[in-house]
Formats: sequence, structure tokens, C-alpha cells
Amino acid sequence: MIYGATGYTGRMAAQHAAAAGLKTVLAGRDAPRLTVLAAELGLEHRSFALDNAATVDDALREVSVVLNCAGPFIRTARPLMAASIRSGVHYLDTAAELDSYHLAETLDQKAEAAGVMLLPGSGGSVAMLGCLTAHAARRITDPQHVRVALHVAGSMSRGSAISAANSLSAECLERVGGVLVSRDPHASREFDFGMGPVACTPVTLPDLVTIWHATAIPHIETYVYVSGNAFPTGVLSDLPEGPSREQREANRYQASVEITGANGSTVRSVLDTVNGYTFTPTAAVEAARRVLAGEHRPGFQTPAELFGSRFAETIADTTLRDL
Repeated sequence: MIYGATGYTGRMAAQHAAAAGLKTVLAGRDAPRLTVLAAELGLEHRSFALDNAATVDDALREVSVVLNCAGPFIRTARPLMAASIRSGVHYLDTAAELDSYHLAETLDQKAEAAGVMLLPGSGGSVAMLGCLTAHAARRITDPQHVRVALHVAGSMSRGSAISAANSLSAECLERVGGVLVSRDPHASREFDFGMGPVACTPVTLPDLVTIWHATAIPHIETYVYVSGNAFPTGVLSDLPEGPSREQREANRYQASVEITGANGSTVRSVLDTVNGYTFTPTAAVEAARRVLAGEHRPGFQTPAELFGSRFAETIADTTLRDL
């Protein structure tokens, strides 16, 4: 099931799922739009809101995996994760909001007891940065400090811009000695994405949770470098739903990581991939396909630890390179 299937990312995920031949149910609150999309793709659909637990449980009947593409995830992740645990359904989403990952941590034991997997961030930057970090960490003995940056290029979707605006107003965090603490949001750092060093801004990314969960590396810093009009101004609700196909094709994403070991040695690696709005639905549907095929473990998981560090390289035109 793809919940939020008529949204910008959900619609692309639905198209990928249909093209892959997955037995897919489209879901969300907008019944008229669901009906049109389901007819277009030849798929089943179910319309329901998330404010009644019994209704959600009933809607998840005969579903093995639910992929949540409906943001803001602060509103949708909790009812769908809870319903998934009650119904024995594996949960995936495309969230870039830290709250979803804290929630998965909180529900880890309940999910494990129910034999249910929680895989937030099955697509998007969590898959990109997690795989890049896991790749680089193998190159160093006793890794102690991760600094990772994402290059966001081109325009943002309306939903991402609204979520980003809320995130930017929140506290800027890093992980020190395994604990999340406040940090100076103005302490920029240079990263090389493969074209020379550029100054990147500290931000609170969900990778502060997922990289720690997957690697137990105690010190983690996350940054972003923005080019083009990725963070728009003005009334965000008036923005287009998302970048066009031409805009996505013109703006690739990169990520850069540096990892320092206990002996002070440092390694650096970079990732180059398609636009994030192309990568996210592609990776999320591929993750769902693999989970349906039996690749799952109960409890809170991350894409890199579940599928391995090469998972990102299986998505579209993605490459990893050591500097």
C-alpha cells in the first residue's frame, strides 16, 4: 500500500510500483483523485483518514507492506506505525523529519515483539547518506567522528519547503558521545562534493539518528549545501507541487562524508546521484519490493543496515567515489 499516493512523491512512487508489476493498493484521504490515479495505473485504491484506529486497521487488511508518502510526517507517521504494529504490516516512509525517526526508536521494542519492521527514510537522503557513510566507515579502523553533507540542487516541492521551514526554525543538533546536543547553527564547514570545497551549513538531519543506529559512531555532524532556488521565499503554500521532470533532470544531488578514526586518520568519499525527487520514490519502491521479497528484520531498521552500503548504487544513476 502507498499512502499519500496522490501527492507529488506518492504519485511517482505509484507509477514506479505499477511499472515494476507490484501488487499495489493506492491510498489516502482524497477519494476523487485516488479514483482517477488508480484507473490510470490499473491499481486498487482505498480512501481513508488516519484519525480512527479501527478504520486504519481495516484499511490495512491483506496488506504486507505500507509505504507512507504523506507528509507532514509528524501527522501521519504515528497512526500508521501504530496500525502497522497492530496489523503485522511492515512500515516504510520517505520522511525527512527527525520526529519520525525518534518515533521509530520509541516503538522499536513493540515492533520487534510484533515481528514488524519500521523503516523510515526508505528513500531519499537517509538512504543516500547512510550508504555513503557505511561505505566510507569500512575504510578506517575504529571510526569515531562522522561529518556528512548533502548538496540540495534545484527547486523544492511544496511539501518539502514547508517541512524544511519548520525544521530550520527548530534547534540545530549534533551527536556528541552518542548523545544529541545543541550546536552553533552558524558554524559552517567546507566539504568537497567532487568539484572543489564549498561552505556548508549545519542542519538537523534525520541521519543523526539513522547513522548512529546503524554504526554506533559516537560523534555525528550533518550539513547542507544549497544551490539554485532550493529554499524558496514567499508564501510556501503558493509554490508549485514540485519540480518538473526537466528541472529534476537538470539538477543532480551530491553528498560528501569525512570520517575520522581514533588514531586521527581521516577518509573522505562522495556520492553523485539523480535529483532527490527522482531518487526518493525510486528508492522507496525498490525498498518495498525487496521487503515484499522477504528482506526484512523486525524493529527499527535503516536502509544501509538492512540492504547494505551498496543499496544507493542500485538506484538510478548513483555512484560512490573515494577522494
